[in-house]
Amino acid sequence: MIEKKLNNDLNIEGFFDEETSTISYVVYDVKSKKCAIIDSVLDFDFSSGTIDYHNADKIISYVKKEKLDVEWLIETHVHADHLSASPYIQKKIGGKIGISEKISEVQDVFGKTFNAGTEFQRDGSQFDKLFKDNDEYKLGNINCKVINTPGHTPACTAHVIGNSIFVGDTLFMPDLGSARADFPGGDARQLYRSIQKILSYPDETFIFVCHDYPPASRNVEWSTSVGEQKKYNIHVNALAPVAWTRMTEDLMPPEAEALLTPESVTPAVVFMSSDQAPSGQIICAGAGVFAAAQVVETPGKLLGLDAAAEDVAANWEEISDLTEAKPLGMGFEQSAKFFALHNLKR
Repeated sequence: MIEKKLNNDLNIEGFFDEETSTISYVVYDVKSKKCAIIDSVLDFDFSSGTIDYHNADKIISYVKKEKLDVEWLIETHVHADHLSASPYIQKKIGGKIGISEKISEVQDVFGKTFNAGTEFQRDGSQFDKLFKDNDEYKLGNINCKVINTPGHTPACTAHVIGNSIFVGDTLFMPDLGSARADFPGGDARQLYRSIQKILSYPDETFIFVCHDYPPASRNVEWSTSVGEQKKYNIHVNALAPVAWTRMTEDLMPPEAEALLTPESVTPAVVFMSSDQAPSGQIICAGAGVFAAAQVVETPGKLLGLDAAAEDVAANWEEISDLTEAKPLGMGFEQSAKFFALHNLKR
């Protein structure tokens, strides 16, 4: 069991399952003792095909010891690597089981994949609550919000509880990157957009991951922050190679073909995959030359929703002035800047 007490109002207890490298959480409002149990694990022995309740019973014992009142049993997504203990825990100590409303899409895919037949309901009716994007709820006195984070699966969600985000499999610890997107219904582009949603929160916001697969150099960890993810996550670099192709062969001297080989880009790829790699960088490579690039944006000028092309032309000198231009760490920063010009806050 691992513990994190963030402030006087919210307490978080993590329970690590070594077999599946899963961290389950008991999150509770200190004042009301209302709690949520997130991503619980049901033990399964592959060799015998039997299940056990060791991990779930540890959580139940903790809840009883602390005299907590279970309000929610939350699944951040459908787990391919372990079974959920939520139904078992619900029978023992109560609570409502909640998951994304997109669960029906996952049920449909896996129902067909495993030839489950018509008796397998594919409408999410097995759950008490089907969360929609931006749904809000309470955990005692603590405000909570649901963020749809598809990509790993269509039914992935992150739950914002107080100043913490429980991200499921969307993000891992910074040195491990992000979730895989090759499951049925997975989509790397959606995963990228989902990560940007999470990283749009203030840098000091805590992030709690569902899994950790640590390298030999460190122990299991389970909490990080938005700021740490933006600075160190290994999956947020971009490579801009210069290549010799049919499209460019008429634009370059013939001697360039010998310089612009795939091998001349490889060192940048290897470096970006190493423990020493930076994060949030654009790395240019070609012909044995390596450079860093940066995209900057000017502060912007609010012209109004009724602006015409003539207004843009009349203000172009100010709009294009790079004196106060700044790099944007992620896509949502641009939207946030535009909203700020309208005095609109999240």
